[in-house]
Amino acid sequence: MYKNILVPVIFDETHDTQASFLMARHLAGEGARFTALHVMERIPAYAAMQIPAEILANSRSEAQHGLTELAAGLEDAKVVLAEGHAGRQIVDHAAENDIDCIVMASHRHGLRDVFIGSTADWVVRHANCSVHVIR
Repeated sequence: MYKNILVPVIFDETHDTQASFLMARHLAGEGARFTALHVMERIPAYAAMQIPAEILANSRSEAQHGLTELAAGLEDAKVVLAEGHAGRQIVDHAAENDIDCIVMASHRHGLRDVFIGSTADWVVRHANCSVHVIR
């Protein structure tokens, strides 16, 4: 099975992160490594300058803490907090770290996704490794 598995984490109720962790464990070969990755979207400069620095720092700290807590569900998972476009960051991280499988949760598709696409769709189309999408 897979030896280096990336599990992107999204903090909302519409994505079943625990199901992603269960599937990652199921797909893992002996001695597999896990990485839990959360991507924070960049705040445009015109908006960021209106937000106090301590609020931005708290937001990042809370995301790091939440990611660490969730990642406890995977044995010895590496935790990575990134910033930027979610789909690109996931694909780039996979390419740069020899990831052989991405296991990610996705929401149910709706009309809105026809026009802007979801992160899972973007990752499936651009990743150079296996991608398992959990719904």
